[in-house]
Amino acid sequence: MGRVQTFDTATVVRAARTLFWERGYEDVSVPDLEEATGIRRSSLYHAFGSKRGVFDAAVESYLEDVVRPRLRPLQGPDVAADALVGYLRGLRAALADGRPAAAQAGCLLLNAATAPVGRDEAVAQVVHGYRAELHAAFRRGAQAAGTAAPEQVATLCTSAVVSAFVLARIDPDEAVATLDAVLGVVAPPAGGAGG
Repeated sequence: MGRVQTFDTATVVRAARTLFWERGYEDVSVPDLEEATGIRRSSLYHAFGSKRGVFDAAVESYLEDVVRPRLRPLQGPDVAADALVGYLRGLRAALADGRPAAAQAGCLLLNAATAPVGRDEAVAQVVHGYRAELHAAFRRGAQAAGTAAPEQVATLCTSAVVSAFVLARIDPDEAVATLDAVLGVVAPPAGGAGG
C-alpha cells in the first residue's frame, strides 16, 4: 500500500517558495525546507523527488500566484488603455513600501537567473519564458494605450522592471527611481512631452 500524504501540497510549496525567494536555491538546505514547511525530508522527497523538485514547484507557484495575477489586466481580451501604467505604478508602490519581505527579495526568477542554478537549461528556459511573457504583456498594454512604438515601449518597460527587481535586493530606492524613470516616459505628467 502506498504512502498517504498528510499535508497540503500548496501550503508546503508556498512555504518553500518564500524560503527560495528570500535566500536563493543554493542557500536553502533540506533541513531549512523541513523547518519552513514542517514536513520531514522523507515526505518532501516522496512528494517532490528532490530539493530541486521542491524548487521547481515553488517556481511554478510563483508564476501562477505572484506573476500572472499582476499581469492579467495586460493579457485579457480587452486591455484597458491605462493597464500598463497601472502595472508599473502597482509595482512601484510595492517596492516603495518595502515592508513585505517579497518587496525586498526582488523576483524569485531573476534571483535564480543570476545564481548558479540559473545555468541549468530548464531554469534558463523558465526565466526566458518569464521575460517573454512580461514583454508580450507590456506590448499589449502599450498598444491599448495607443503608443506609437509599442514594441520599443515594451522593451523599455521589460528592461526597467527586470532592473528594478534586481536592484530591489541591494538598493530599493534605486529600484523605485528606475520605475519612476520609465513611468516618466510611459505616463508623462500632463503638459509634458511624450505620447
